[in-house]
Amino acid sequence: MAYISSNDNRLYAAVEATYGTAATITAGNLFPAVSLKATYKLQKPQRKDKTGTRTYLGEVSGLRSSTAFEAHSYVCSWGNLAQPPPHGPLVQAALGAAPLTWAAGHTVASASGTTVTFSAAHGLTAGQAICCGNEIRFAATIVSTTAVHLNAPFTTTPAAGTACTATMTYAPSEELPSATIFDYWSPVTAVQRLMCGAAVDKMTISVNGDFHELAFTGSAADLVDSGSFQSGQAGLSSFPAEPAISTIDYVLVPGNLGEAWLGVTPWQAFTVTSAQISLNNDLQLRDQEFGFELARGISPGMRTVTGTVGLFAQDDQDTISLYQAARERTPTSLMLQLGQQQGQLMGIYMSAVVPEVPTYDDSQRRLQWNFQNSRAQGTLDNEIYIAFA
Repeated sequence: MAYISSNDNRLYAAVEATYGTAATITAGNLFPAVSLKATYKLQKPQRKDKTGTRTYLGEVSGLRSSTAFEAHSYVCSWGNLAQPPPHGPLVQAALGAAPLTWAAGHTVASASGTTVTFSAAHGLTAGQAICCGNEIRFAATIVSTTAVHLNAPFTTTPAAGTACTATMTYAPSEELPSATIFDYWSPVTAVQRLMCGAAVDKMTISVNGDFHELAFTGSAADLVDSGSFQSGQAGLSSFPAEPAISTIDYVLVPGNLGEAWLGVTPWQAFTVTSAQISLNNDLQLRDQEFGFELARGISPGMRTVTGTVGLFAQDDQDTISLYQAARERTPTSLMLQLGQQQGQLMGIYMSAVVPEVPTYDDSQRRLQWNFQNSRAQGTLDNEIYIAFA
């Protein structure tokens, strides 16, 4: 018998092909585990039959169950984009659409401001990310088959002949896929768990802490464990073994590294002290259908995407323009780049955020403005894009 260390824990995630049927994982699906809280409950109806006693007679079999989860993680590095990065499956479960991959090797013919022209067809769509010189940007509009307008200029304009690197972009969609989250422990004889049919209701990205942080909360169809596993659960004949891992080889991205671009005419803000991006899918599971004990699918509602940004107040025109936009309810652009090295870059882009009038925080030596819960808007599943490079 051995006590189990809370540090001997590894989390994996993969998108399911069929709701509630466990996905297959590899070592590349490992993501940095900070914590995973999973709560399994039976729906216990109150018995109202006359039993002739005040003694509780117990539960009946076949009751519906519910599983809720909350997973916390850090932004980390990845080897390449031959497959989705470690957080990709959970980001896809939160946004919906399958990722768009932009292959490495596209060559810049010319670049000026936010306009980039390539030497051949770029194959980009609006909202898709490009990466050049350890910076990530998003295609705001497509000018032609070889030219795009970016959401913001590169800090160092790419020279002609510069080769761009690969990106993987996630976008919203009408429907949401489900994921399987695997929860493995050491020693191997400990109880291992997985959640099938995991649907991400809320995703939060926090910036400028010790590390860039990600949080995913939602509901799952079932919580399956190796101790009580029965053939057929989660579509499996046996509980899956953990993929072989020789060593943990990812690098965490410090929370202070990155860029912020704000405004109607985007400008790089160097005074940001905190930022948080939140997505809420207003999600319900199809868990009340007759003849079934477990949920049968996902029912998302109205999507809510908000950004909260704190920055030092200054008297320059760029900072003042944010206040004016808030008072006039003018949509502004918001882009965050997390990290500053290729293979460790994560970008978040919202093209039309209506900033809330900031609150004043004078508790420190310098005045800060806090733009809280400013909501993003769009036309059709385009209020937010998240990319890796």
